Amino acid sequence: RFIVLCGKVQQTMAHHYTTKWSSGLLDCCDNISSCCYGFWCCPCLACTVSGNFGENRCLPLCDILSPAITASCGIPLCVPPAVLSMRVAMRERYGIKGSLCKDIAVSCFCEWCSWCQMHRELKYRKKNPTVINVQPMTTFLCDS
Repeated sequence: RFIVLCGKVQQTMAHHYTTKWSSGLLDCCDNISSCCYGFWCCPCLACTVSGNFGENRCLPLCDILSPAITASCGIPLCVPPAVLSMRVAMRERYGIKGSLCKDIAVSCFCEWCSWCQMHRELKYRKKNPTVINVQPMTTFLCDS
């Protein structure tokens, strides 16, 4: 939807969270190859997920490097930024139910499981594409 307010175009989106993750956070046995990939080389899996989602493949390196860099500046960092941002972006794109609070908790305490879950989700979405019906709506509210 697009709304024009005095010459400025603003885009509004109605979020309808209708689906759940295709597999649970701890459902590694649903896809043994993803589980093994994440167990033996989680940084490689994270880079694969990031690239397959359309982001820079090096994005997960922020989770590895950022704690050391911010700590050297005296700023503690608890939440891994890449896994959190990817998780939120994936939920938004696919309309998956959840909350930022849950995403933060999962990112902090189950980072590897989160990357594995996102990897399974991308595989699932590739097999079962999501159809999104978007209808633009324009509203003019200015007299000029």
